[in-house]
Amino acid sequence: MAMPEHTRPSMGVMHLNRREPRFRLSRIQPAADVGFFIKHYWIVSWDLTGEEPHTQAVIPNPCANLVVEKGSAFIYGAAKHVYEKQLQGSGCAFGIKFRPGGLYPFIKQPVTALHDRPMDVRAVLGIDGTAAESLILSRDSAEDMAAEAERLIRPMLPEEDQTVAWLNQVIDHIQADKSLTRVEDICMHFDVNMRTLQRLFSQYVGLTPKWVIKLYRLQHAAEVMDQGGSLNLLQLAHELGYHDQSHFIRDFKAAVGVTPASYMAME
Repeated sequence: MAMPEHTRPSMGVMHLNRREPRFRLSRIQPAADVGFFIKHYWIVSWDLTGEEPHTQAVIPNPCANLVVEKGSAFIYGAAKHVYEKQLQGSGCAFGIKFRPGGLYPFIKQPVTALHDRPMDVRAVLGIDGTAAESLILSRDSAEDMAAEAERLIRPMLPEEDQTVAWLNQVIDHIQADKSLTRVEDICMHFDVNMRTLQRLFSQYVGLTPKWVIKLYRLQHAAEVMDQGGSLNLLQLAHELGYHDQSHFIRDFKAAVGVTPASYMAME
């Protein structure tokens, strides 16, 4: 298991690299035998004792997460809109971030079912949420938490589903090509018909291909804004394949919750 990576890259965590972070984020790579299904483990810890609560926002992505925190342990499907979490006092949360489509072989039901209904962790860890919280959060380090989660997961591993591998190739292509705007171009590149692509994304990922294209473009835009300095929004919009700035602003606000100008004005 790899050593933890701290803070960078943001992967959609808004304003992650600010000068005075309000929390610490570590990511740990999984062992090879579980890496087919799992992208990484993440651990967020904070100590805001005597300070005002902090609301942290995360731009959605096409990955499901298993999240264990004090009093709660659930599996969440990919979200369509920005997620906000209030941090107060001191504490930590542990998560398993699945590869796109990586949760489906565990639960054997369309991931779209998790949009409004989180799932009990037993499907992945083989134990209920209370036991998962006790076993994982009682560990002293991020590495030990990840190792404990991996120990629980390993007996539950399903057979590798090659559709997951193929979908990750598609999504890697979407993420790499910031100018990609049309689902039809994906179909041509991977020689797949539109109906099949839509069905597989719905079943395995829980989002449409069009929405995944939009999410990665807007996540990239937010990361560029996080770098600070002067920024030409019109030029950025064009680089991301938008023909006009107003369309870019509407999409950004729909996914992130604020306009690009308001986002850049945040701390």
